[in-house]
Amino acid sequence: MSNPVLVHVTRGGIVESRHRGAFAVADAGGGLAVALGDIASPIFPRSAIKAFQALAMVELAADRFGFTEEEIALACASHGGEPEHVRVARAMLAKLGLDQADLECGAHWPYDAEAQHALAAAGERPGAIHNNCSGKHAGMLALALTLDVDPKGYTDVSHPVQRTIAATLRDLCGIDPDAQPCGTDGCSVPTWAMPLAAWARGFARFASGASLAPERRRAARRIMAAVRNHPFMVAGSERFCTRLMQAVPRAFVKTGAEGVFCGAVPHAGFGLAVKCDDGAGRAAEAIMAALLAHLPVWTPEEEARLRSFATVPVTNRAGLEVGELRALETAFPPVTLAA
Repeated sequence: MSNPVLVHVTRGGIVESRHRGAFAVADAGGGLAVALGDIASPIFPRSAIKAFQALAMVELAADRFGFTEEEIALACASHGGEPEHVRVARAMLAKLGLDQADLECGAHWPYDAEAQHALAAAGERPGAIHNNCSGKHAGMLALALTLDVDPKGYTDVSHPVQRTIAATLRDLCGIDPDAQPCGTDGCSVPTWAMPLAAWARGFARFASGASLAPERRRAARRIMAAVRNHPFMVAGSERFCTRLMQAVPRAFVKTGAEGVFCGAVPHAGFGLAVKCDDGAGRAAEAIMAALLAHLPVWTPEEEARLRSFATVPVTNRAGLEVGELRALETAFPPVTLAA
């Protein structure tokens, strides 16, 4: 099926670009409150489910290693490689008695331009510690040590760490990952594809705790509290996830590569999943903000803040406003709330 156009980018008073996509919102009971487009085809969630990947670690290993809220938030992050992110990642590894040589995520320059320039000015090259996934990988190493297995090769799909994560996905989404397409993510861990509807239901269960074992429910709440209290750790300066959660602390959002976005509304038990056909992150951000604002669960102030992220100016190199990027909220079907 052809997904609808959900985002326009304008310039000079006309539409210059159009982004198509699909989304699903599930409620605490697992029903779909609203959906649009193809929500049945499997999509890779990429980094949008880092909270799911961290869940077993928080449940089993966080207390053993004395992980702080900052460290738990970083385990769910696609961070910018800013000094505070690197500091927290190093602290996590130190608690494990390991260092960045044990990370299997590979190295890349920090996303944050200032951090990137500072590293280059110091004559240094980026290491695995600067990888946006270093916190997640430190958490996976902690889980390996807690499971009493060799941490080496923890990114392999057959390693006990990844088998534990696969079981977590099955528990949350109600689908067996091993029966789904499996690829390799940018940081070398497995990424399993599932329909948008399944990811939305997984985040609804994560947010509400519905049908989760008590210890898993506590771990999910612990993650949500850590992210709410330390949104900077999840992304960083001027990054969408951090800025939106700072503006509306009751929202939980996480970007993924290739136009994927997932989120939750913990106080209302909603889970959300978005996919842009063309992989545009800028469009996925606007759709997620508009979709959140579309839910009748916010104060007027919260709704206004969310809507401010759904329509943003397009500026040129001189800082002049030359157009706008906006989610087409009129395309969104009405929301059905569970009785």
